[in-house]
Amino acid sequence: MALVEFNMGPISKPLHSVPGRPTAMGVTSQPSICPLNPNPLMPHESVQCFGRKKTAVAVTYCKRGRGLIKINGCPIELVEPEILRFKAYEPILLLGRHRFAGVDMRIRVKGGGHTSQIYAIRQSIAKALVAFYQKYVDEQSKKEIKDILVRYDRTLLVADPRRCEPKKFGGRGARARFQKSYR
Repeated sequence: MALVEFNMGPISKPLHSVPGRPTAMGVTSQPSICPLNPNPLMPHESVQCFGRKKTAVAVTYCKRGRGLIKINGCPIELVEPEILRFKAYEPILLLGRHRFAGVDMRIRVKGGGHTSQIYAIRQSIAKALVAFYQKYVDEQSKKEIKDILVRYDRTLLVADPRRCEPKKFGGRGARARFQKSYR
């Protein structure tokens, strides 16, 4: 059995200058990518909620902020198609901008078509605000918000369970059968 020798050559850099390596004080030599929480005892106040319509799923990440609402990285004011933009605005128009002023919302949506995605977005916005108020504000204001939303449209908080029925053999669709002749 031969002895394998690794020749690494001379070390060109001292170990303390290697980026990302902990130093004697426990701090890395490379600046941190994520910002440090100013108060380590207080965690980031955030909630994550989803909304669904048919096959579209929208996930909203809601945290304390200054009133930003972005959908797939784009401001809610630029949602297309323009006709459906007011559907996405419904929770904001119903509850008032002042309730959204203290939170930032980032929404990721995928699946479905334009209309389904908008309905999933509005549901996830409404559910995220209710969850945020329940967790970090107070129960009374959460109840007010929930009552306003349910009185206007229940689907803002409750998902619609209807799905497209799959096609079966022997016909053109889920229920329709091919025409048959007796003679």
